[in-house]
Amino acid sequence: MFLSLIINMTKGIYLLLGSNLGDKKANLELAKTLIQQNTGHIKRQSSIYETAAWGKTDQPSFFNQVVEMDTSLEPRQLLVFIQQTEKEMGRVRIEKWGQRLIDIDLLYYHDTMVSSTDLTVPHPGIPERRFTLVPLVELAPDFVHPVLKKSHTALLKECKDPLKVERLLSY
Repeated sequence: MFLSLIINMTKGIYLLLGSNLGDKKANLELAKTLIQQNTGHIKRQSSIYETAAWGKTDQPSFFNQVVEMDTSLEPRQLLVFIQQTEKEMGRVRIEKWGQRLIDIDLLYYHDTMVSSTDLTVPHPGIPERRFTLVPLVELAPDFVHPVLKKSHTALLKECKDPLKVERLLSY
């Protein structure tokens, strides 16, 4: 029974939510509401972090948050619903890493690995992005990346991203 509990604690479906336009906190809240209405149950959520823009740095800072969820959807189905949620909220894809009302990334789907032209799980940017790792460490410090075989805590210690990640609100 104890071994089963450990296994369940180390697996999960994790999404990263981000916004740097409009009322950023309200955008995250609406995204979570729509996710729960359309895809499954949010079990836990990290604090909200204010983070410097990554990739394209000449834009407003982001609010980012990681949520852990349950869903009966398969990874590709979940991606479709995530993209529909972004579109419903008014996201327009103009430039890579540009400003956005909402961005929802599928980080992990348990220990499942997917590699295709439209979906890669685990998300390939996890080890390079402090704004992803800090909230992941808050929720699941010992979760082991199924490809890299390292915990979130270890990945954060190795992360070379120098950009600011500051906790704003706890939940």
